[in-house]
Amino acid sequence: MSAPALYDILAQLPDPRSRHGRRHSLQALVGLVTFGLLMGCKSLEAIAQLGRDYGAPLAHALGFRRKTPAKSTLSRSLRRLDPQAVENTLARWVAGRLPADAAVTSLDGKALRGSRDGTVPGQHLVAAYAPHAEAVLAQVRVDAKTNEHKAALRLLGILPLAGKVVLGDAIFCQRDVADRVVRGGGDYVFTVKGNQPGLAGDVEAGFAFEAAARQVAAAFSPGRPAAAARADGADDRQRARPAGEAAAADDHAADAAAAVAGAGAGL
Repeated sequence: MSAPALYDILAQLPDPRSRHGRRHSLQALVGLVTFGLLMGCKSLEAIAQLGRDYGAPLAHALGFRRKTPAKSTLSRSLRRLDPQAVENTLARWVAGRLPADAAVTSLDGKALRGSRDGTVPGQHLVAAYAPHAEAVLAQVRVDAKTNEHKAALRLLGILPLAGKVVLGDAIFCQRDVADRVVRGGGDYVFTVKGNQPGLAGDVEAGFAFEAAARQVAAAFSPGRPAAAARADGADDRQRARPAGEAAAADDHAADAAAAVAGAGAGL
């Protein structure tokens, strides 16, 4: 079954306008805005002008009965839309285009471009990005009284997490965020930085312990003397090692054992 087209998905948007006096379908209006954004338009005036430039062929293709609407009509219609309804509709379109093996979801926070107005700060969003589809699955607004960490918890509450791997930078490396992913049936890979010195130290100590343990295992591996004996054509157990060689081997084993003990104490 092929994925639905974006224009067809737009027909599922709930229309908040009164039935009386409608001149244009909501699907056609939002379709024109979408087309304008894809063509690089950065304002409603530019989108309205684009519709006039392409004339009747574009108007009929998008579902307008006559000509495309003016800027004022686009503005009034868009202001009445429910942002969450738009998000949900676009999320369904993206989900239908994901391959069956798409298991990676990335969390990222960004400031909405063009949303800052003088001294008024811009809108900040936390988005879930699907690399396989190169599209945003869902996004939530970061309120002025909260942060990206709390917004990520709300976002994870509306995403399917079973069988997914959630990626995120250091700001999402929080116990409750990781717990939300695991309880949803997913796994996570979060970056650890210096803003969490205790956790960073534990991670470094864990890797140091593993490296030291591998050194000890290599030093005392029972396969090493046998392999050396086969290479030399003689049985190493019947050959007396020189004093310098034996001392060097003993020193290496002692150093490796001390490294393991020190790494374990750091944990």
